[in-house]
Amino acid sequence: MSIRQGTGTGAKGDNRSVKTLRLVVDPAHLEAAGAQETLERAAQILRAGGLVALPTETVYGLGANALDAQAVSRIFAAKQRPAWDPVIVHIAALAMLEELVTGIPESAHKLMAAFWPGPLTLLLPRTSAVPDAVTAGRPLVGVRMPAHPVALELIRRAGVPVAAPSANRFGHISPTTADHVLDDLDGRIDAVVDAGPTDHGVESTVLDPCQCPMVIYRPGAVTTVQIRDTAGDVEVFLNPQPLAETAQSAQPSPGVGLRHYAPRARLVLVDCTPADLALRLAEAALAWPGERVGVMLPADAPGQIPGVLVCPWGRWSAPESLAHGLYAALRALDAQGCTVILCPLPPEAGIGAAIRDRLRKAAREDLGQ
Repeated sequence: MSIRQGTGTGAKGDNRSVKTLRLVVDPAHLEAAGAQETLERAAQILRAGGLVALPTETVYGLGANALDAQAVSRIFAAKQRPAWDPVIVHIAALAMLEELVTGIPESAHKLMAAFWPGPLTLLLPRTSAVPDAVTAGRPLVGVRMPAHPVALELIRRAGVPVAAPSANRFGHISPTTADHVLDDLDGRIDAVVDAGPTDHGVESTVLDPCQCPMVIYRPGAVTTVQIRDTAGDVEVFLNPQPLAETAQSAQPSPGVGLRHYAPRARLVLVDCTPADLALRLAEAALAWPGERVGVMLPADAPGQIPGVLVCPWGRWSAPESLAHGLYAALRALDAQGCTVILCPLPPEAGIGAAIRDRLRKAAREDLGQ
């Protein structure tokens, strides 16, 4: 078993100080004795009501026993997450749904068959066994089966469904590596299972299949077209309220209508075409004299941008690579002390819709600031 201690910075405010274990496991060799021992250690922590950050194919999640109200409350304390923001429950087998939900519409069965395990969260009627904190008191619980082999094996070993929002401070950039988790939560959680970088890099699609038409509350790697082709008519939720820092009531889905995924730096979004991408970013940089400007620049963008910190950010021609590197690029420029980050907005097709959603919620301009 591979175990390394975090730096033990200690909790602040509303969560007790703990020594955060870093449990390293190779997802390609889960059959190895060391990996089995590591996962059993993490599963024991979950069963005992502790907090374990775990890798999924989207981002790292902060896991707790979803049926233990006290354990779930520790998630909110560690993240400093407000009670009105619901969390998603992760399962390792369809049998786990029996204690979580009271009914599954036919559309949901089709979607499970097509996309589970995978980055699709379904909002379904919850049982009384699900604590109110998981759903912010609402009647639907978000459930998904992650595709990451480490997440699946850990949940299976724990023997309980695992509530797991992203493993970061509330509103901050989501983590795609164990180092990102520790940057935000070292000393506030019991352990992080380090299985390397995540695959997709943006959170799951969140869908309510109980409505007609079905409603996407958060775009993700499973696209609108894929959902429509699989299960019928679907529309994207349009929040009539402007983006805000706080909500007035419980939200129907994680992150709806709120400022999320935000770096410390001011994030400025730039609309452009592939041909003028570098030129538009260079022009935008001139608007911030005296600031330490960073630019997220796709590798296939023509031209140069002098006088700024440039962070390579996937390829414009491969939006999946932009999604994969989104949060890591934001964190890298934050770490270099940038006060302004310029980021081009990719086209909205496919996973581009999810990238634009995350960037829009991270940028202050959309808040009228």
